Amino acid sequence: MSGHSKWASIKHKKGTADAKRGQLFTKIIKEISVAARMGGGDPEGNPHLRTAMLKAKIANMPKDNIDRAIKKGTGELAGVSYSELTYEAYGPGGVAVIVDILTDNKNRAASEIRHLLSRGGGSLGASGSVAYLFKRKGIITYDSSAYKEDDILAAALEAGAEDVANAGDAIEVLTDPESFEQVLEAMQKANFKHLNAEVARIADVQVSLSPDKTKQVLRLIEALEEHEDVQSVSSNLDIPEGFQLDE
Repeated sequence: MSGHSKWASIKHKKGTADAKRGQLFTKIIKEISVAARMGGGDPEGNPHLRTAMLKAKIANMPKDNIDRAIKKGTGELAGVSYSELTYEAYGPGGVAVIVDILTDNKNRAASEIRHLLSRGGGSLGASGSVAYLFKRKGIITYDSSAYKEDDILAAALEAGAEDVANAGDAIEVLTDPESFEQVLEAMQKANFKHLNAEVARIADVQVSLSPDKTKQVLRLIEALEEHEDVQSVSSNLDIPEGFQLDE
């Protein structure tokens, strides 16, 4: 057993309230289009596309939207060309932050991300300044009030998961990115209904900050995630169990 940050469970609780459905769909459509452009429109031979489509299904995106996004990526339909960018930054208290974006205007995105960081008490870092602190992992979360941790642990490890972590009100199953879909499908077949599932950056080591600084970092992450070009935000902030952002 190991615990990383509790951000996944906090993010799930805040997600429905904070993220507008249309904004979420727009971000997923971008990801699908870029994946199809880079690796082709057949999900069987394109792992990136399969993961993006899985994210769309989790968000209950209509199949027509998914199909159009793929066709725009492969050029069958006219569409906007997006660029993938990663910004490495420091938040309040020196916490490491990575921002993954998809944008059709690099200059605008860079300016706006820099502004959000500055306003939130952070700053942009040089390339390579914090990326080494993170690894990509599949994260599948389950409601700890609905399932026993031992049952999740047994099923997840049998399915090929790397680890299971107790994050208080959620149980997190960790996988390597290549095994993510396999583990998720096996858990679904075992009748475990997940709260959230994604491939994300996880820090090897977390840092603890004061409650005030922790709130500052989480507010910065919120502001970044609300930007239309931002696909994901990762940090190495350790969030204490039971911590409430709006307390």
